[in-house]
Amino acid sequence: MKSNIKLAEGLKKYTMVIVLAVVILLFTVNTGGKMLLPQNVNNLISQNAYVFILATGMLFCILTGGNIDLSVGSIVCFVGAVGATMMITFGVNPYLSLVAMLIIGILAGAFQGFWIAYVRIPPFIVTLAGMLMFRGLSNTVLQGMTLSPIPDPFLNLFNTYVPDVFGMEGFNLTCFLTGVLACVLFIVLEFVNRKKRLARGYHVEPLIGVIIKLVLITLVILAFMYKLARYKGIPNALIWVVVIIGIYSYIASRTTTGRYFYAVGGNEKATRLSGIDTNKVYFLAYLNMGLLSAVAGMITVARLNSANPTAGNNYEMDAIGACFIGGASAYGGTGTVPGVIVGATLMGVLNLGMSIMGVDQNLQKVVKGGVLLAAVIFDVVSKRKSFISKQ
Repeated sequence: MKSNIKLAEGLKKYTMVIVLAVVILLFTVNTGGKMLLPQNVNNLISQNAYVFILATGMLFCILTGGNIDLSVGSIVCFVGAVGATMMITFGVNPYLSLVAMLIIGILAGAFQGFWIAYVRIPPFIVTLAGMLMFRGLSNTVLQGMTLSPIPDPFLNLFNTYVPDVFGMEGFNLTCFLTGVLACVLFIVLEFVNRKKRLARGYHVEPLIGVIIKLVLITLVILAFMYKLARYKGIPNALIWVVVIIGIYSYIASRTTTGRYFYAVGGNEKATRLSGIDTNKVYFLAYLNMGLLSAVAGMITVARLNSANPTAGNNYEMDAIGACFIGGASAYGGTGTVPGVIVGATLMGVLNLGMSIMGVDQNLQKVVKGGVLLAAVIFDVVSKRKSFISKQ
């Protein structure tokens, strides 16, 4: 009986990982293996880096009570429009423009965070207004035109590849060895953390389960890095994604500030009574969202090598979808950065797989909408069953 319960809990915990594996397998079969070609694996990162970055920020908004930010796509466009105008039209130094873009993103997030946190206007309304305002400002800055090309120093930060120090042809050994090193560090950290938890008397997973998980994750990482090594190596966009995911994963799981987001989403009234400034938590969530929108805007501008009035369209939907698909609760208080990675990867695989298959854009939206709805239904039904079982 206990083994059945543990199996059910394990399946529930890794449901979306299993779904991701199945979806990759289906697309691989239906595209005749094209899905896993080195160039397409590289495109999965390059074309969907914005999803990973925006979804990481969106998670912290959702944690505060199921709140979302509808303006991120428009902020991405606005930040890109201002940055491109500074660099191309006025000849401003690319690095100075980069700083200006970050500041604009932070100010946009602070503007919305103020109304949400301190005036208590619903986030949906504030960010809906922001979506319209920043999109309009983008068109005003660009005057309805596309600006290009972006200066090389800026492109080199976001849209190039880490060179192979070994100088091999056809295989980037630096890329593959980086993957090996990452696997070794990951395994060491897992066992160190397990040892610490055991020393403190905390519950830990059975050793066999940990070993199986580590073997599977290691194989996935090595396979992924092998594919990248056979194309051009590690794209700079991947470095930005990994750094951001690493920082925010640490914040969410290892810091007091990260715990505050979960506490507000779990029970805001109790959190406030315990002495935590809940207004500050809301403000930080949207301030941070503006910052990450600026980073996503830089990556988008570099990838397109231009700024155009339609950049960032539907980015907010991909970010929100990645969070809910990755296990974030529609009610707030539940969700993890690793879960977001799974959700964002699934969204990226859907985007790439359907594009390779030549699926109509409108039908792609139907599929992604259906996947998002299914993920939220799964979350709601699971919580309802859990609540009933406790009665």
